[in-house]
Amino acid sequence: MAENTYLYGLGRRKSATARARLYKGKGTITINDKTAEEYLSGNKSMLAEVTDPLAVVGKQKDYDVTIKVGGGGLAGQVDAIKLAIAKAITVGSADLRPVLKKAELLSRDPREKERKKYGLRSARKREQFSKR
Repeated sequence: MAENTYLYGLGRRKSATARARLYKGKGTITINDKTAEEYLSGNKSMLAEVTDPLAVVGKQKDYDVTIKVGGGGLAGQVDAIKLAIAKAITVGSADLRPVLKKAELLSRDPREKERKKYGLRSARKREQFSKR
């Protein structure tokens, strides 16, 4: 890789979208111009989930990761980030694709929020039925 080139990946989950750039570096992760620990409020399980794709291929200390993420909640954003990083890794080296695919890191979760229907309280909840 040249000096300022990077590997790019796009990940989505529910209404969250994450764009990841992987640069050669020492392993720092930046999310929306904040450190990953600061952005995720020190949540260890979410931080471990973000670093999963790098850990599976053993490249935690090889890349600096810069992520721009928006939309949705924190859990959806973490899943979108995870997918974006995994896709960026496969752009760099296609031979790592089977490893990531076996770890189920390259598939998007297709579940979306169901829309509210008219005449109902929410997507499926109805008014309480009264027999008498």
